Order: sequence, then C-alpha cells, then structure tokens
Amino acid sequence: MSAGPASHPRDPGLQPERTRLAWRRTTLSSTVAAVLAVRTALHGGVTPAGLAVCALCCALWLGFLLVAQLRIRVLARSAAPPALTPRHATAAALCTVALAVCAAALVV
Repeated sequence: MSAGPASHPRDPGLQPERTRLAWRRTTLSSTVAAVLAVRTALHGGVTPAGLAVCALCCALWLGFLLVAQLRIRVLARSAAPPALTPRHATAAALCTVALAVCAAALVV
C-alpha cells in the first residue's frame, strides 16, 4: 500500500524565495517601464495630455508596487505562504497590462 501525496507534508524548499525574487524583478521591470513612459510622454515638452499619461503611469506603477510589496511580505513571513488571492492577482495583472498599454500608446 503506497502513501498518497496528501500523507506527506509539503516542503516548499526555496520556492518562496524564488517567488519573492520574481516579484522584485517584476517590480523593477515595471519601474523601468513607468520611467520610460514618463520620459517619452514629456519628451516633446510638458502638455496636459503628457501630464495625464504620466499621472496614469505613476498610479499604475504604485498600484503594482503595493500588490508586490504585500505579496513579498506574506512570502517572507511563513515557510508555507498562502496562495495569492484572486483579487491581488487580478490587480497585479491589470496594472501590468494597463502600464504596457500606456507604454505602447506612447510609442505609436
């Protein structure tokens, strides 16, 4: 009779650390994208549309930063952190996609 996977406790190993590092890398990438978007928006001079895009990019970046920091703290607190909530996952995905759309709109 073999023991099923449920009979063995889960050993996360280094996965929480790798996940923390992935959140940090994604936050850094988001920061670079936001800075480049702001730079592009203000390249031709300060305009109301450029300021609006800058404000939107900064708000999206701050939203992603908040979600990432919350997740990094949860991962650092315990060896077996809970799964990412759908609400936080949706917020992170929406901020990332919206920031990418803003950056693409500035390039075109």
